[in-house]
Amino acid sequence: MPVTTMLQSPPAVPPAPQLPAQTQTGFRGGFHHGVSLLHGWLPQVITFVAVFLLVVAFARFTRRWWLLWVPVCVVFALGLVWASWMYTNDEGLASDPAPVLLWIAIGLAGAALAAAVVGIRTGGWWQRIVAVLAVPAALLNVGVVLNQWVGYYPTANAAWAAMTAEPLPHQASLDSLASLRNTNVGTGRIVPVDIPESGSHFNHRTEYVYLPPAWFQGDEPPTLPVVMMIGGEFNTPADWVRSGQIMPSVDDFAKSNNGRTPILVFVDSGGSFNNDTECVNGPRGDAADHLTNDVPAYVESTFGASADPAKWGIVGWSMGGTCAVDLATMHPELFGTFVDIAGDLGPAAGNKEQTVKRLFGGSEQAWAAFDPTTVMQKHGPYTDTAGLFDDLTPPAWQKKMASDPKAKAYVQQQSIDESKVGMGGKDGVYDTGEVGAAEALCAQGRQVNINCTVHTTEGGHTWQFAAAAFTSSFPWMTARLGIPVAGLSS
Repeated sequence: MPVTTMLQSPPAVPPAPQLPAQTQTGFRGGFHHGVSLLHGWLPQVITFVAVFLLVVAFARFTRRWWLLWVPVCVVFALGLVWASWMYTNDEGLASDPAPVLLWIAIGLAGAALAAAVVGIRTGGWWQRIVAVLAVPAALLNVGVVLNQWVGYYPTANAAWAAMTAEPLPHQASLDSLASLRNTNVGTGRIVPVDIPESGSHFNHRTEYVYLPPAWFQGDEPPTLPVVMMIGGEFNTPADWVRSGQIMPSVDDFAKSNNGRTPILVFVDSGGSFNNDTECVNGPRGDAADHLTNDVPAYVESTFGASADPAKWGIVGWSMGGTCAVDLATMHPELFGTFVDIAGDLGPAAGNKEQTVKRLFGGSEQAWAAFDPTTVMQKHGPYTDTAGLFDDLTPPAWQKKMASDPKAKAYVQQQSIDESKVGMGGKDGVYDTGEVGAAEALCAQGRQVNINCTVHTTEGGHTWQFAAAAFTSSFPWMTARLGIPVAGLSS
C-alpha cells in the first residue's frame, strides 16, 4: 500500500505521520498467518474447481438437450447477473463499481444452478452428482471473488475464526480484569461486553473493548482517552480485529509508547450483519442513541475512561467513516476528534429519496438532522473539533477524464448533486462520492472552525485500505487525545 499523500494540512492539526511500509500495512502478525483468501493458490483452485465442474455438468447434455436447454441456462445466468447488478445499485451497496470478475462468477453460479435443475434426469448417476456439486462450488467461487473485492477475510484462518466465533487475540473476560491489576500484562486485552440499552433500546450484539497495557498499571485504572471504532455497512463488532487485522499494529505502537494508547471500543452500529443503520435513529433502529448514550456512559463507568469530549475520538471505515464525521459534528459535546476513512457525504441507503424513506421513515426533517453539511451549517463555529479524511486516489483514467473541461464539469456536478453523490457508486463515476465528499465536508468544516486534513491513498475500497489508513492515523489520534507520542504534539 503506497504511503499517504497529504492534500491539505492546517497548522493546528498535526498531520498523520508517514510510517514505514511494513508497519503501515498493519497486517504483520495476522494478515500473512494462514492461507490467503485474497491471492495465491487457494482462490485459484476454488475457481478452477467451479469451472471444471460446470464444464462437466454441461458436457453430460445430449445434442438435443444442448439445443433446448443450454440457451435457457444462459438466459437464466444473464438474468441473475442483471438482477444482482440492479439490486446492488438500488440498495447503494457498493462504494466502487464491482469488478467484472464478480459478475462472471455470478453468471457461472446461475448457469450451474440452471444446469442442475433442468438436467437432473439426464446422464449417469456420477454426472448428476457432478451437476449438483457444481452449484455449491460456483457459489463458493462467488464468495471468494466477492471477498477479494472487499478484503473481508484476508485468510482462511480469519474466515474460520469468524464463522466459529473463536476468541479474539488476547481476549479476556470482564471478571478476569481484577486479577490482572497492577501486573505487567505485556500486551493489551480485548474484553467482550454487553452494554446496557437503557439510553437507546437498540438491540445490539456483543461489543468489544481494548484495554492497553497502561490500563493495568497501578492500583487503580488511569483515566485514559477513548476511540470508538465503527466498521462498514455489512459488519460485526469484531471486524476491525478479524478483517482489519489492526491489533499487531496497535500492540507495536503500545510497546513503543510505554504501553499507553487510548482505549478502543469496537461498537455495534447495526444490530445484525446486514442492517445498514448508517448510525442514525430511524426505522432500522436507534443506533445513534446507542453510540452516544449507551456506549460512553458504560465505558466511563466500567473502565474509568475520561468523560472529557476532548479525550474521545471516532474512527470509521466506509459507512463507519460517514458515521464518524456525522456523530462528531452532531455531538461536539461528546467527541472532539474523528477519522473518516472512505465515508460518504452523508448517511446513504440508495439515492436521496430512498435514503429518506429507508433510514428516516420518509421524514426530510429527520434526514436534515443527520446530514453533516446541514448540521455544520446550523451549528456554526466549533470550539475544538478536528478531523482527518483518508480516501482513495481516483484511477489514472478518471484523472485524464477530469482534464477535459466538459468531463470535469460533469464530475463536479456529480460531487454536489445530493441525489447522486456518495450513493454506492451508482452515479457512474468511480468513487467520486467519497473523494468529493471528503473535500466538500472538509471545506464546509473549515468554514465553521473544524480543523481538518484530507489525505488520499492509492488502493481499493477494501479492509486492507482501512487498516492502513487506521495505522497511519493512530499516532495522530493518540496525540490529539492527549497521550504524548514521540515526534508529535497534541
